[in-house]
Amino acid sequence: MLELRNVYKTFNIGTINEKKALQDLNLHLNPKDFVTVIGGNGAGKSTMLNMIAGVYPIDSGMIILDGQDITNKPEYKRAAMLGRVFQDPMRGTAAGMEIQENLAMAYRRGKRRGLSWGIKSEEKEQYREALKMLDLGLEDRMTSKVGLLSGGQRQALTLLMASLQKPKLLLLDEHTAALDPKTAKKVLDLTEHIVETQELTALMVTHNMKDAIHIGNRLIMMYDGHVIYDVSGEEKKNLKVDDLLQKFVTASGEEFANDRMMLA
Repeated sequence: MLELRNVYKTFNIGTINEKKALQDLNLHLNPKDFVTVIGGNGAGKSTMLNMIAGVYPIDSGMIILDGQDITNKPEYKRAAMLGRVFQDPMRGTAAGMEIQENLAMAYRRGKRRGLSWGIKSEEKEQYREALKMLDLGLEDRMTSKVGLLSGGQRQALTLLMASLQKPKLLLLDEHTAALDPKTAKKVLDLTEHIVETQELTALMVTHNMKDAIHIGNRLIMMYDGHVIYDVSGEEKKNLKVDDLLQKFVTASGEEFANDRMMLA
């Protein structure tokens, strides 16, 4: 479903702030893979997601999504194939619009637009049923402005919007990091439910090693812009946080120095 071939990306080339973000990055995702991504600060995790989404062009290499070469496609042309949830709950929704209007925008992503009534009655019923899955009571507040919702409610809504059209790939960029532990768990449980029931292919960056181990069928560790560890199946299920720390030391030759991730 996704293939990254020898991808390189350097920011601020030729300046004192030059940063090699991705170096010979190779990754292959099969359909229905749910891959968690961990790594220290500056490992290239979020940069990888931005390159896949087309936020920035890559310097060299190739990005293939569902058999299509999207390396040179602009961000707006990739949007119909991708769903994305950001770390900031405020980024994925339009605060001044109603809940149902936000869902309508997500539902129409990648479709041809025409002149007709904005949201038909049967469409509203579809949104109501989808909102019930969140178990947040939002199905009874469909005309409420999204700006009135809490951060957790907005993130859950963003997740629903990102998966409404069943994207070829769902990108999750530390999407629970800004939430309190209880809300984060609810959003993670919802994430697993949506990915499993819709049989999505997903790539989830997380700072929490325990979540990375327990969620999904595969885990990759990044360091210095490339993958240094890739584990799946029974080996992944039997991992402990100490095992991951040791794998990092073995693969990188350095101690893992990320207090935020270790404390998580």
